[in-house]
Amino acid sequence: MEPSSLPTEVLLTHPRKSLGKVYLDWNPQPGAYLDFKDQTYAVLERRHRYQLKAGRYHLSKVALYVQTAQRPAERSLIDGRWVLGDASCRFNAHSELLRCAVNPFGPCDRCHAFERAVIED
Repeated sequence: MEPSSLPTEVLLTHPRKSLGKVYLDWNPQPGAYLDFKDQTYAVLERRHRYQLKAGRYHLSKVALYVQTAQRPAERSLIDGRWVLGDASCRFNAHSELLRCAVNPFGPCDRCHAFERAVIED
């Protein structure tokens, strides 16, 4: 175990159950995808667990709430983070969890409402 890695419990949201514990060398945030025990999961929520030691609270473990998912084929990089779908569309939500309100399940290339966003200088 590396000093920077913490025990991370992976919890399935529905049906609610623990999938197990793992030590990760990265910090998955909501919207990230995690491969665990030959299955891909979308991270929905990240919670920190603290423990009181010598009068101070210390981060002791992390809990990831996940759901089964497939990695999306369409992703765009915006300001250093991945978002679903084609971010150049004006209807794109610029979110890691939601593509857009018009066509949330995609794909963007066959969407009847696709419009390039107007960029003002």
